Amino acid sequence: MEFVELSIEGMTCGHCEASVSQELKKLNGVTEVVVSHETGKADVSMTEFVPELDIRNAVSEAGYEITAITVH
Repeated sequence: MEFVELSIEGMTCGHCEASVSQELKKLNGVTEVVVSHETGKADVSMTEFVPELDIRNAVSEAGYEITAITVH
């Protein structure tokens, strides 16, 4: 299983969390997403490799920008 932590700029509320989570869950291979506007982070679990560009595009589609990606 793959796991990445995303630092996301601009989230301010629960609606922001839901928007980011919804877009990330649309990606093939993503199994779990936990988003916190308080920390500005999203933890993403995947069963297979998901290209960084796809992850960035999903967060952008929700209206936010990834400032860092950490692979665990």
